[in-house]
Amino acid sequence: MRKRAAVLCGVSVVVAGSFTALPADASTPLTANATQAAKLTWKSCGTTNYPTLQCASLKVPLDHHRPHGRQITLALSRVPHTAKKFQGPLLVNPGGPGGSGLTLAGFVAGSLPKAVAAQYDVIGFDPRGVGKSKPALDCKPGHFNPVRPDSVPSTPAIEKANLKRAKSFAQACGKKYADVLPYINTVQAVRDMDSIRAALGAKKINYFGYSYGTYLGAVYAKLFPERVRRLVLDSIVDPTGVWYDDNLAQDHAFNDRHRAFLAWVAKYDSTYKLGTDPEKIEAKWYAMRAALAKKPAGGKVGASELEDTFIPGGYYNGYWPYLAEAFSAYVNDKNSEPLVEAYENFAAVDASGDNGYSIYTAVQCRDADWPRDWSQWRNDNWAVYEKAPFMTWNNAWYNAPCAFWPTNSLQPVNVANAKLPPTLLFQATDDAATPYEGGVTVHRLLRGSSLVVEQGGGNHGITLSGNACLDKYLAAYLTDGTVPRGGGEADAVCDTLPDPKPLSSASSSARGSTLHGMLGFRG
Repeated sequence: MRKRAAVLCGVSVVVAGSFTALPADASTPLTANATQAAKLTWKSCGTTNYPTLQCASLKVPLDHHRPHGRQITLALSRVPHTAKKFQGPLLVNPGGPGGSGLTLAGFVAGSLPKAVAAQYDVIGFDPRGVGKSKPALDCKPGHFNPVRPDSVPSTPAIEKANLKRAKSFAQACGKKYADVLPYINTVQAVRDMDSIRAALGAKKINYFGYSYGTYLGAVYAKLFPERVRRLVLDSIVDPTGVWYDDNLAQDHAFNDRHRAFLAWVAKYDSTYKLGTDPEKIEAKWYAMRAALAKKPAGGKVGASELEDTFIPGGYYNGYWPYLAEAFSAYVNDKNSEPLVEAYENFAAVDASGDNGYSIYTAVQCRDADWPRDWSQWRNDNWAVYEKAPFMTWNNAWYNAPCAFWPTNSLQPVNVANAKLPPTLLFQATDDAATPYEGGVTVHRLLRGSSLVVEQGGGNHGITLSGNACLDKYLAAYLTDGTVPRGGGEADAVCDTLPDPKPLSSASSSARGSTLHGMLGFRG
């Protein structure tokens, strides 16, 4: 059973700033690291939404154990500080692995209180292999083109078809990027982050990561604890399950979250006319799935694509009204157009998605051991499917290239750490992508950390999404290092925001929608 946060009786605070010195101000005489900073040439790359954004590039070793060997290029972004008080660089990462962080810098700088953001250079970056970094991996363009085989391998032929897809993707990656794949992993990406720190001329960094970005940040802190000034982790990966076990845990959590969506649909029967009994609505959803397996909607949305379309609702409830309308139209009106539109908006994979998936697999398959015997996958996933059918096999095939990956595997990093200043963790109790236990585990492993819990929250990525209670703790920490201290499993608890209303009276958070578009899915 999944844990819930204990209610706090009281909260005290400590200040992280008392543990570490401030980074050198821009006026400090050049050091060896500061000399490297001169190599970064920042140019305006502002957009309508983020007009102050600047961009630069940085060359780093493909293999950090061979610093003078082949070089690759990282794409960086920055929103520069404007206040007299400068607290150094704040590196931000949206997760993935495979997520681009360039626009996230603009979002974070624009969403924090102005007085707080003004004290930091907010630094975004495309990790190695991602987006505008070079080389950018794209192992097999069009891998997710519809219509794919049914994800549930109910016959040997369906299993064979899905296995063929997984093997062909792994083989394509190995053939196309044999010289690069051994170096696409979390530890190399963390060493890239330290190269960014050096190029910025900073002795220490501040870091703010979502989702997989929490593991990236925890590994950085393990390798370079003396270079961490402040550390914020939101929606936290369980580092003890990297990555096979974590994905199985996701399946149970997503099934719960999908049922929460169906219960929400039942609440608004007057709008969606699918009934008031969540179990009967669930039966209608699976009947829709069975029908689409036989006759894909618009020639695009089969059973697997239907799952792809509804999985984002497990990440962010702001999508629920759109998904419910598509569900209702298909069942009640025999109208598949809203469903096809929802697929195109939430699930269709473009070139950027192909790149993201290539990095996702490259990092996860290299980071840790995966079973190489398919019978273990088959047995484990059927066992989970019996209890949690919504995403289990879809998720299994998403990760299945790791069973056939052309590189050998590294070992996960033990992120346990007693050398850090106070750090701040955020976790929702009903998060599906990174279940609650991960936040509790990292709270225990990072000595001196503080855990802020969103009670009843099911979204993935919870700060800067409209919850003023959570954002208050984030702003206080980034202002002067203050963290809450409580006596229970959590150091502070915030109530979740209300679920959305149907579209006719929607009051969804624009910031939440923007953030979750950047975080993407599966990360």
